[in-house]
Amino acid sequence: MDKIIKDVGDIQSRLLDHRPVVSAETRYFVREFEEKRGHRESRLLENLNKIVLETNEQMLQTNSEDIGQQLADVIARLGAANHMAQRVQQRELEAQQSTQLQANMERLKDEWAEFLKEQQRLKEEVDEEHAKAVGQLSTHYSEKKKDLEKFSPL
Repeated sequence: MDKIIKDVGDIQSRLLDHRPVVSAETRYFVREFEEKRGHRESRLLENLNKIVLETNEQMLQTNSEDIGQQLADVIARLGAANHMAQRVQQRELEAQQSTQLQANMERLKDEWAEFLKEQQRLKEEVDEEHAKAVGQLSTHYSEKKKDLEKFSPL
């Protein structure tokens, strides 16, 4: 059993452990790059780095001034656009309020007309009841008057 475990461990290390291969490739690359080429690439990269840094410093000053001016222009344009948007929004709000006001006025006129009709109907009912009551009282008092005339000595 120990031999099988040892054999499986060896097979696993050969199949799955890539460290020896990677380290050999790394050593080969370092030797190719540093020893055979004599640091040519590193000197070229350093020179390129210096040129890029100098260019960045020069361009940064001019670009920062240009960017500052452009940002000021953009801010001014955004302010103007914001002001225009607020004016448009205010006009829409006023238009909406005027249409709402007109709708409310129409609704109130309709309600007022309905109220007046109801009041007229109630007035007619009261007038009818009053006329009936006056008629009843008139007949009642005319009967009482007749009764009085019967009993009076004239």
